[in-house]
Amino acid sequence: MTAADFKDHFSTASEAYRRYRPHYPAKLFSDLADLTPGRDLAWDCATGTGQAAQALSSHFNKVIASDASTQQISQARPAANIEYVVASAEALQLADDTVDLITVAQALHWFEQAAFYANAWRCLKPQGVLAVWKYDLAVIEPAVDTVVNWYYHDVVGPYWPPERVYIEQGYPPLPQPFTAIQAKPFAMQTDWTRDDLLGYLGTWSASKYYQQAKQQDPLALIEEKLLAVWADAAEHKPVRWPLQLLIGSKHD
Repeated sequence: MTAADFKDHFSTASEAYRRYRPHYPAKLFSDLADLTPGRDLAWDCATGTGQAAQALSSHFNKVIASDASTQQISQARPAANIEYVVASAEALQLADDTVDLITVAQALHWFEQAAFYANAWRCLKPQGVLAVWKYDLAVIEPAVDTVVNWYYHDVVGPYWPPERVYIEQGYPPLPQPFTAIQAKPFAMQTDWTRDDLLGYLGTWSASKYYQQAKQQDPLALIEEKLLAVWADAAEHKPVRWPLQLLIGSKHD
């Protein structure tokens, strides 16, 4: 798949995506770097606005951060050792046996996976590492979670792209010939206000498609329910997203 073939679900929300998407724990990246054969080059596939690439740049001499969305790349923060590239994960041409670590954060379900895995295997160094991860709905507190689940399933549920099923059901194990590496448990955590949560829900692709189809903002349907369980707009609540992490290495 080329960048021209990419089904772009996120470009219209690139600025909000950069602002409201949660951040991955720093230890995730240091632990992944510790698994790699070197620290020369990391490739972050489907980088979006570059969140994972920024974290990787502290551990590797160079980071290639690719995304099929020009708009997402345009919102990424520059760094001296990050090269942002508009390209699909299946088609990006890096030299054979040159990459120490490949990461895919919350994006594998959009790929043509067989083609991506072949490309990843080709460009990884011997003993190089591939790490992919995803997260599902946030966990806040039962009353708030009930409202968010209602919004997810009953309001915007019909508007999710079909690939979303991989998030709901979980990613399958990495295919052979990758050698599986046991992953530690990780979670993203932050403290948010009610408006922060609404901003995040607005970045969902299903929220955008609902609005396009019905010409109305679906967030208006959740605000009253959310106000009933989160009355104080200034109150910060802890928010947590457990990660499902799959790690494999290139061992012949």
